Amino acid sequence: MICVGGWDGAPGGRYAWGYCFNEEVGCPAGYCEYNPNYPCYPGVNYCGRGPMQLSWNYNYGQFGESIGQKEELLQHPEVLKTNVTLSFMSAFWFWMTAQPPKPSCHSVITGEWIPSANDVAAGRLPGYGVTTNIINGGLECGHGPDSRVESRIKFYERYCDILGVSYGPDLDCYNQRPFSWGLLVESI
Repeated sequence: MICVGGWDGAPGGRYAWGYCFNEEVGCPAGYCEYNPNYPCYPGVNYCGRGPMQLSWNYNYGQFGESIGQKEELLQHPEVLKTNVTLSFMSAFWFWMTAQPPKPSCHSVITGEWIPSANDVAAGRLPGYGVTTNIINGGLECGHGPDSRVESRIKFYERYCDILGVSYGPDLDCYNQRPFSWGLLVESI
């Protein structure tokens, strides 16, 4: 999710104008990690696209596989900018699908996810902060306060206020070890 778009003095406030982009700002090159099941195609950019900003070749490949369009999405990930149905399907897929060791965002936010002893030791406790860790933990979590996380929290709080629901506990991931860090340590 791209939690930007608002500005000082915006009608309704800065956080009334989030989730405005269907492609990552600047769409930097890269986002290709070697994976024989989900190969990167020459000249194709796997930057964030759609409501959840799906990124990386393996995410496009796994989502494509789930709907029977693996090769199409690996070859043309930019379709998430123009095909609204596919774009929202990708967001629902990412939100609902666990990618071990990560739980699904849905299971976390609905209270179904129960952290393991390793999760607790890593500071990953049930709450909105874990969804940030799932989505972008390698960049935003585990290194103290981060303005991107703070922005995500402000958007989340705004929507909770609109819906009249509690924010719940553990909104940030400042002190959570990213899920990907465990994978790096295990691979050494």
